[in-house]
Amino acid sequence: MDSLFEIAAYHPMLTLLIIVAAVLALKSFGINQEFQRAVVFRLGRLAETKGPGWFWLVPLIDRVVRVDLRVITFALSTQETVTRDGVAVRVNAVLWFRAVDPARVVTTVVNWQGAVIQAAETGMRDAIGQSDLDQMLKDRAAINSRLLALLEQTCAQWGVAVDAVEIKDLDIPEQMQRAIAREAEAIREKRARIIKAEGEAEASLRLSEAAQVIAQVPGALELRRLQTLSEIGVEHNSTIIAMFPTEILEAAKALSRKD
Repeated sequence: MDSLFEIAAYHPMLTLLIIVAAVLALKSFGINQEFQRAVVFRLGRLAETKGPGWFWLVPLIDRVVRVDLRVITFALSTQETVTRDGVAVRVNAVLWFRAVDPARVVTTVVNWQGAVIQAAETGMRDAIGQSDLDQMLKDRAAINSRLLALLEQTCAQWGVAVDAVEIKDLDIPEQMQRAIAREAEAIREKRARIIKAEGEAEASLRLSEAAQVIAQVPGALELRRLQTLSEIGVEHNSTIIAMFPTEILEAAKALSRKD
């Protein structure tokens, strides 16, 4: 130890060189996590991309830019736009995207995450402007697919992949909400009337068939009358008055046939 202090005392330049060499050795050593990639620039030119684990760099010559490959989830800000049929709406969405080509991400766009978000917000406005309000309410998946196709085409040139984009909330004006409610009520009332009319038509058909059966079988009318009386008698507070006995009706029919 005394010799080291003596060397440092008598050779300060050598000590300085040793310190500088140690610092450069530390700077030439790098470590990437499993989800990271290191884009290496050598004297300003793109050299290579380093994978996960440790790697060596040329001191004072190589520069490293790290790129995270994990999926990024971002809630897009609410956009106010107009649908194709002229209805003003407020829409927000959720975006999932990730870097797939680290070298292109670093060399083709500044702040690639911000660029993707801006492209998603602009694409959402375009997709909504090409859709009707009814389509947005009934077939939101088609709008999501259209928006995803627009983003994939734009972000592919930046080395970014868009996994999914989903419209989360859709706000429409209060007057339009009341109009949609009235339309839904009218549609339900129309269906109810159609079902009622179909039921009445089917009931009339069955009654016609029953009348034909009763006309062909004389005893069927009497059985129907007795069944009606039994149904009325189910109520405890009802009083049943039979105006003519069955025998009188049968005798009247026999006399009319003899005449």
